[in-house]
Amino acid sequence: MSIRLNRAQPYALGLFRIVIGFLFACHGAASLFGVLGGAMGGGTVPAGTWPGWYAAVIQLVGGTLVALGLGTRIAALVCSGSMAYAYFKVHQPESLFPLQNGGEASAVFCWAFLLLVFTGSGALGLDRLFSSRDSSGHAGEPAREKAPAVSV
Repeated sequence: MSIRLNRAQPYALGLFRIVIGFLFACHGAASLFGVLGGAMGGGTVPAGTWPGWYAAVIQLVGGTLVALGLGTRIAALVCSGSMAYAYFKVHQPESLFPLQNGGEASAVFCWAFLLLVFTGSGALGLDRLFSSRDSSGHAGEPAREKAPAVSV
């Protein structure tokens, strides 16, 4: 069974990346354009306001890049950092635990994006189209997934 699960790992990771990126981009779209319920129950974040507008831009652009699997590691690093900032600056001063301070989404997004920094895009990402070229610039076989360093 673990052999089958290991073979499916790049696809599960790719689906994870798509879902996390899409959900994050939806937060940005809601804040910037007032869609999907808008920012904090309605409306938009005023353009240029710190930190809300900048966070919304990171959410929309970074989430879209992650969902597409384009520049995944860099985009995920920026997204993770923005959520760490949001957690420690906005939520953590209210209370220590995420359930008490309303920071569950920030904490989960922060750790999910940090995971993608280390794992990459997995399958189904545009990153794989660009990594399928060999060093001479010719299209070759798609990049193969490396086995995990530690297998159980």
